Parts: sequence; structure tokens; C-alpha cells
Amino acid sequence: MANGKINVAVENIFPLIKKFLYSDHEIFLRELISNATDAISKLKHLSSIGEVKGDIGEPSIEVKLDKEKKKIHILDQGVGMTADEVNKYINEVAFSGAEEFLEKYKEEAKDSGIIGHFGLGFYSSFMVAEKVEIITKSYLNDSAAHWTCDGSPEYKLKKSNKKERGTEIILHVSEDSTEFLEESRIRELLNKYNKFMPYPIKFGTKEETLPLPKNAKKDAKPKTKTVDNIINTTNPAWTKTPTDLKDEDYKSFYRELYPMQFEEPLFNIHLNVDYPFNLTGILYFPKIQNDLNIQKDRIQLYQNQVFVTDNVEGIVPEFLTMLRGVIDSPDIPLNVSRSYLQADGAVKKISNYITRKVADKLNSLFKKDRKIFEEKWNDIKVVIEYGLLTEEKFYEKANSFMLYPTTEGEYLTYDELNAAVKDNQTDKDGKLIFLYASNIEEQHSYIETAKDKGYKVLLLDSPIIAHLIQKLEGDKEKIAFSRVDGDAVENLIKKEEATVSKLSDDEKDTLKPLIEAVVPGDKYTIQMEAMDSGNLPFVITQPEFMRRMKEMQQTGGGMMGGFPEMFTLLVNTNHELVGRILNTKTTKKRERLIQQSLDLARLSQNLLKGEALTTFIKRSVELIK
Repeated sequence: MANGKINVAVENIFPLIKKFLYSDHEIFLRELISNATDAISKLKHLSSIGEVKGDIGEPSIEVKLDKEKKKIHILDQGVGMTADEVNKYINEVAFSGAEEFLEKYKEEAKDSGIIGHFGLGFYSSFMVAEKVEIITKSYLNDSAAHWTCDGSPEYKLKKSNKKERGTEIILHVSEDSTEFLEESRIRELLNKYNKFMPYPIKFGTKEETLPLPKNAKKDAKPKTKTVDNIINTTNPAWTKTPTDLKDEDYKSFYRELYPMQFEEPLFNIHLNVDYPFNLTGILYFPKIQNDLNIQKDRIQLYQNQVFVTDNVEGIVPEFLTMLRGVIDSPDIPLNVSRSYLQADGAVKKISNYITRKVADKLNSLFKKDRKIFEEKWNDIKVVIEYGLLTEEKFYEKANSFMLYPTTEGEYLTYDELNAAVKDNQTDKDGKLIFLYASNIEEQHSYIETAKDKGYKVLLLDSPIIAHLIQKLEGDKEKIAFSRVDGDAVENLIKKEEATVSKLSDDEKDTLKPLIEAVVPGDKYTIQMEAMDSGNLPFVITQPEFMRRMKEMQQTGGGMMGGFPEMFTLLVNTNHELVGRILNTKTTKKRERLIQQSLDLARLSQNLLKGEALTTFIKRSVELIK
């Protein structure tokens, strides 16, 4: 038996571990199982090169609870350690001070990821244990070793009578960590961190129903047997090649990742690259529609099949954080700030690769079956539009598959749209005007007016569309987007020929103050406009710039703040009713005609509500009596 001190330059490293090195106590189990995984991986490697004689079997890991004695056992059938190796990996943690200690850990993490050899990962056990034991026997058949430490630099090392190869870690759980003695809590941790680790992890047993024999009676009950409860899938889908997987395999893995998601993903993207960095994974496009809220089911980051986090900001391009799935890379540094990640060269390459893969997949789907791509457009457009806004590399590639739907149900690329409307929708100044609506029902009358002119109206209804069209207008020459209810259609696309007004300038000057006396001036700016006689007598519009800035402000950006709602009231000087208003001598009747025309315009813009709507209905009934 040997007694000694762990070789550290600080009096007690364990408070440091608790305070600085690990932010969350629950990761102790992740670290210990990672070490056990390493031990098995090393054994398999040594066996493959002939250094381990005989059949090593199928090594596994086991987690056991002893609630009564307040102990957690983690056992592996890996390479094991000699007494000398215990000294090397456990006792000789030699550092000059706390800062060097933490810095050394960071460098080792960079080299080996989370999964590393016995050492600092092992010491996470002291976050939850007041005493830790290691009982281990090396594959070299040396004497087994039994190491004990109570959380101080003092340790004991003696021989053990352990017969089987491998290592057992025994945690004597401290009073402030008794939550980890609950079976449900351990199961939760195993499911979170170790669900896809490469070797079987046993946690307790379960009953398995046996199939009935072929000649069984109809009322026969199947027998059951007790089997090991293996909590993990050792060979998850992302570790396989795309050629080994069918569409159902991808869907099945999605259901395994997100068991509470009942909708199937739209499609998946398989990531697999080993140079100049290592990255595997599968990303899924879920049905997002117009929901910009961050989903609770997010992309999961793994290192060597060990779960790390579902916060992948700084690693995955921002617009793709709305996707789901898994990425696994040993080249992503951990426990660093988002700004560090964004500046890290390897992470930048990974982010660019993911962006390119997503763009290539979308382009491939578009070319392979455009009809299906169009059918899925409303479910994926928010992601694509967000990508156009935030990732320049994606923006460059997306022109070929970015679609612009019309109110007629067409889906056009930008080049197709440009060719379809340039002859008819180019204004007198040579600027191409793309008309769009955000809601077919609410803007129906405006859409129909535009269509009567032979114009094509786009349906752009995502919550970030104002930002996107602002970008498109800045990047492309001599184009503009105008919402159909932003002005009279004659003003949206101005042509050389001007519509002649039936009212003279004097008549307009007479009429305007009569209307201003009825229409509230704090909400409406009145404008006399010569429009088609088939248009409404009064038309309410909101200037494109003002409305767009308000929309941008609502979704982040823009500078309108709490700017009040202001509208333009266009008075159609060519409409018969407007002429009648002018010629009506009775003030009360004239005011009623003005109010009714105003309310009709408000109704067409969904602005007539509450008491005003009730009054309008009553007035309309009186008019038709």
C-alpha cells in the first residue's frame, strides 16, 4: 500500500474544479463515461494491431446506483490501468498554479475534445463526490490497483483482487449532490449526454417480451425475460454514409432525436467531410412557415458522439439555427465565448461548409423536382430569406432557387419574374416595379385593380420580407418593390400617359376642404387623384417607405420607433360618386356620402372596427331602405 499526495502546485485543486473548470455539475457522468469509452477504444486499437492477445469480446460500460450506500459505480471493460499508469494519469497533475491549470485544460480539450484520457475529466467526479475510488486492472495482466481519495491532495494506492480487465469508478456522493442517486436523474443524464455513444451502456435491466411460438394457442400469453437495459444507440445515422441510409432511416432518426415532434421533416442534408476539418451530421428542414421564434428542438452539437450543447450559435450560420438535427466535430473548441468561435479559423471553415452544403442541397432539390420544391416553399422560405439577409455566401448561391410566388399560384425565380414583367411593369423612368401583396384577402380589391391593368402581383408574406426587399433593391439596378395598397396603381407604375381628371382644378379646390371637414386630419392626408373611373371613390394607402420601415422595426431594424399610423386618402376625381359629393348642396347628406365612402375605403383595408364598424352597418341599412 502506498500513500501520497497528488502532485499539484496549489493546496487543493478540487474547489478550482468546481468553481472554474466545470460550470454544470451534471457533466461529471459525461466525463467519466467518455473516459470509459476511451479505455475501450484504446483496447480495440491495441487488439487490432496484435498487442492484445485473444478475443476481447464486445466491451461495454455499466452504470450502477446504490442509493442506500450513496454510491454511483461506473464500470468499463476497457484497457484498464497499471499502478504506474494510475500514478501517471491520476496523481501527477502537475501545474504551477490555478491559471496554468485552467490553461492546460483548455489546450488538452483542443487536442482531444471532450473524450480524453484519465486526468482532468476524471476529476470532475469530485464535483458530486466526497470520496472517489478507482479499482482497475490492465490488459497487461499486472496486479490490479485500488486508488482512493477524499477530495484532498492526499490519496491511497494499494493492490486489488480485481480479476477482470477494465476499470471501476466508485463515487461516494456528497450530501449536496444526492439528486444524482435518483434513478430518474441518472437516466435523464445518460439520455442527454450519452444517447449515441459508440459502445453499449448498461443501466439496470428491463423486461423483454418473447415472440410466441408458431404453434401457440390463441389465448397464449407471451413470456418475458430480463435483459440488460442498454440506453444508447451505438451507431447513429450520422456516423453512416448516405449510401447506407434510406429515406425512412433518416425519418426514423429524426423521430429518435425529437420524439415529441409529430410532423415529418421536409428533407434532410447529410454532412460528411474529413478535410480540412472533421465534420459529420444530419440537418433537417422542419415545417417552419412564418414562425421566427427559436424552436425548443434545436440542432444538437456532439463531439465524438458525446452530446455537448444545443446552443450552436457561432458554429452554425445564424439562419440555420432554425433547422434541427445533429452536427459532430472534434475540431470545434468548447467552453469559449461566441466571439471566440466567430473568430476561430476552423469554425469559420465549418460554418462556410455547412452553408455551402445547404445551398447545394436546395439547388439540387429545385432542379430535381421543381414541383415538389414549390409545394414545400411556404414551409422553408423563412429560412432561405433569413439566409439571404445574413449570409453573403448563401445569397450568392440562392439566386437560382429563391422563388417569388404570385397571387395566381405561380412560383418564379428572379430571372423568370424579370422576364415576365419587364415589358409591362417598367415605369416612365426605366425602373422595373415589382408589385406585391402581403395578404390576398385583405388586399383583394387592390390586387384586382392591378390585375385589370395586366400587372403581375407577387405574394410576399413572410415576417422579414421588408428587410429582404430592401436588400434586393440595394443590390439590383433600377428595380423597386411596391405593395399594391401603397398608392393608386397609376402612381405605383407611372407611365408617360397621364389619366385626365373629370374635375377641373377649381372643382378640386372646392371639394378638398369639404372632405377635410369630415375626415380626421390626424390620421389621413387627403390627395385628389385622377384614377380609373372603375376604381373606388376613396382609396386608402400607406406610403411604401413608412409602412416598410415600421415593419422592419417590428422584426428588428428600422428607425421608426413608435411612429403614429398615417395614411393617405386618395379621392378618385373620375368616380361618379365623387362628382355627386361635389354637387350635393345639403351639408348633412354630403357629409353622410363622404363618411360612407371613407368607411368603405377603411373596410377594404381592414381598418374599420368596433364602434365605427357598427355605425357603418347601421348607416348602410338606412341607405338601402
